[in-house]
Amino acid sequence: MRLILNLLWAVFGGGFITAIEYLLAGMLLCVTIVGIPFGVQCFKIAGLSLFPFGKDFSGPRGGAVGFVFNVIWLLVAGIWIFLSHLALAVPLAVSIIGIPFAFQHVKLAMLALAPFGVDVREKAA
Repeated sequence: MRLILNLLWAVFGGGFITAIEYLLAGMLLCVTIVGIPFGVQCFKIAGLSLFPFGKDFSGPRGGAVGFVFNVIWLLVAGIWIFLSHLALAVPLAVSIIGIPFAFQHVKLAMLALAPFGVDVREKAA
């Protein structure tokens, strides 16, 4: 079932497009030395946005450096990414068929707020 939902997500839920956007942003950020930690987080979100069904993430943990990077991320990009995922989730939630996709956009929106110190993992069956 996860495979079918992931394939439908990639085509109809916007998964392929959002993954490409995160990959491009990550590559652009990795061009500079200062942007490498932020680019790595973009790659993490890209992996989750391509195949989100069957995956979950833990809340942010870590030290002061992760907190500072999360604050920088939130102020520079996190709020806008969060709002864009919510804007994609609302029309999907209107239809019954789109509700599972809306939940995945909300999951990505929450990750976009503070990605540093978050571990993406497979859900237990």
